[in-house]
Amino acid sequence: MKLAPYLFYDGRCEAAFTAYQSILGGKIEAMLPYEGSPSPVGPDWASKIMHACLVLPGGQMLMASDAPPEQSNGPMQSVSVSIGVEDNAQAERIFAALAEGGTVHMPIAETFWAERFGMLTDRYGAHWMVSGAAKAM
Repeated sequence: MKLAPYLFYDGRCEAAFTAYQSILGGKIEAMLPYEGSPSPVGPDWASKIMHACLVLPGGQMLMASDAPPEQSNGPMQSVSVSIGVEDNAQAERIFAALAEGGTVHMPIAETFWAERFGMLTDRYGAHWMVSGAAKAM
């Protein structure tokens, strides 16, 4: 079984995934606009993204699309994307890059369960939890 987060954006999916590819690595395997699709959207949404897929190092996928206002359930409030790495310096770099222009809810720091952990909402509205090396429990 594979589980892949699917995020919905307000028209900034392409910019978000371009940033995520730069921050997380991997390869954007799909960036499909609404134009030419069977989905009914207005002309101002034709160039927005109907489906995007970023394949991360290790083969996991992060997927998303732009959701026109009439099809949206509102901002992403009840889900966070959790990313864990073993290298604390890498966790701090990822956290700082995702936090740029966003809102930090919990600065990345040592916790009782991890050497580094932090929570943020990025500038595109996605919520993230970033973990470094786990502590022995």
